[in-house]
Amino acid sequence: MRILFLNLCNESLAAANAALAGQGYEITTDSGFAADQILALAPEVLVMDAKPGDLSSSALVAQLKTRPETESSLKIVMIVHGGAYDRASGLNLGADDVISFPFEPVEFAARIRTQFRTRQPEEELKTMLKYAVQREQLTDLAVESLKSPVPRRFSKLMYAILALSVAGIATVVYLSFSARGTRTETRQLRFEIARLRSGLRQEAVASRQEELTPSASNIATPTATPTRETLKAQSDDLRKRVAAGGADADGLRKQLTETQSRLKLLESEGKVAETVVHNYGPSVCLLHVVVEFLDRDSGRPLLIAVDGLGKPVVDEKGMVQLDVGGSGPHLQIDVFGTGFLAKKDGKILTNHHVVEPWWKDEQIKELLDHGAKAYALSYKVYFPSRNEGLAAKLDRISSQADVATLQLESTVPANSSILELDDRKAASTTGDPVVLIGYPTGIEGILARQGSETLKKIADGSQDVSAIMSKLASQQLIRPTTTQGHIGDVLDDKIVYDAATTSGGSGGPLFNREGKVIGINFAVLRGFGGSNLAVPSRYAKDLLK
Repeated sequence: MRILFLNLCNESLAAANAALAGQGYEITTDSGFAADQILALAPEVLVMDAKPGDLSSSALVAQLKTRPETESSLKIVMIVHGGAYDRASGLNLGADDVISFPFEPVEFAARIRTQFRTRQPEEELKTMLKYAVQREQLTDLAVESLKSPVPRRFSKLMYAILALSVAGIATVVYLSFSARGTRTETRQLRFEIARLRSGLRQEAVASRQEELTPSASNIATPTATPTRETLKAQSDDLRKRVAAGGADADGLRKQLTETQSRLKLLESEGKVAETVVHNYGPSVCLLHVVVEFLDRDSGRPLLIAVDGLGKPVVDEKGMVQLDVGGSGPHLQIDVFGTGFLAKKDGKILTNHHVVEPWWKDEQIKELLDHGAKAYALSYKVYFPSRNEGLAAKLDRISSQADVATLQLESTVPANSSILELDDRKAASTTGDPVVLIGYPTGIEGILARQGSETLKKIADGSQDVSAIMSKLASQQLIRPTTTQGHIGDVLDDKIVYDAATTSGGSGGPLFNREGKVIGINFAVLRGFGGSNLAVPSRYAKDLLK
């Protein structure tokens, strides 16, 4: 989750950094960038510190919002040093949100999360449209292949269906890292070109000042929950009234106690993530599952067909062919998820759909229905503090919920803590803050955080995912991401919350303010602002008994 702080003054920068500290964002700070330079960095949310009346700011926002590549995907949050009129001007300018400085850290962080939640469905729609086109191209191929006898039907049909399923849950080995390296290098190259270009030509200035004349009386200000400053002022006032005495002294003391409790609770929210990460981050692990496929009739592994020179055989459409004989490599899918240490004997809690990625996956089911059998070839567990992966085996799968356990085949890392599950009803309350730790986007997210030089050394042209994972572990570069949010609803079989995550974050522990695990992340609630779902801890407790 990439954020660019642009042209922030010292006070705004310090406050924004403090508000988002420990929440897993990839933050870049700079000033004086032109539109091309900003696009080269590819931020998802841009935070600007500017006056809406400033022509340079107006021009920049106008340029970014009219670019086809950013008009819907880039979210702009403007910080203004003024009141309702300045906020209204910023919104009319095209900013997605405007907040006045000074701001409350909790409110600022919530507004940033809102922009990511708003952006996610838009990006998912683009992806769905992209794969819808691919589906149309692959459907004819799949139907035609059904007419072919075994094993040749696998060479086309299985690849056609696999191409669709890989888009949703995994990455084909020999495509993943060459693509990631290319994207990273291209982004950096575009940025350097844009930096040079900005000094050679004058950016066009577009002024929309005539449009920025709203009436402040027409601005509807939503009712907000009490901020820290409001509660402090209320607390001071109540103290004075209690000291003055009066008939209702007992009632005032009760109000003062309640206000001070709310103030203390609000101040502690910002420290929850830091405490959770410090105490329990080393026990949250990245899971690497290698899936292979067999021909159900013959029991032989499905292979990638190769020619006499050992190169993959492709058809006239450029699709790799599969077979059940020959000397080609086995067809494999690398799936990543999150898990965490739940018992001293080495039990790792995660999701059923992580340990068996084909479970309830309709696209892979279609593949299995046409004669293939999937199985997990290996499980590797990577803890942040370890310089190597640990082998594991499947332990148990719940019949009631999307949870499962793996069993480490070696000793538990010395500095890892056992995460405590809390299945009490009072432990999960609507509106309460939560912290989520995990590995969203799996290995891609880890590689994306590295510099270009480190990336080149690690990848080094390798197409072996396991080898790349070993290099990452040896340098202790495998570290989880932390996000914060709040509980939206608590149901018997799920917890709804808004801490950001995505594929790869499945199986991550959801903590309450006491640092107890109240749920296991398992799904994104589509079409509802990117909210997520967690399996309540009681299902995991039942599985561990």
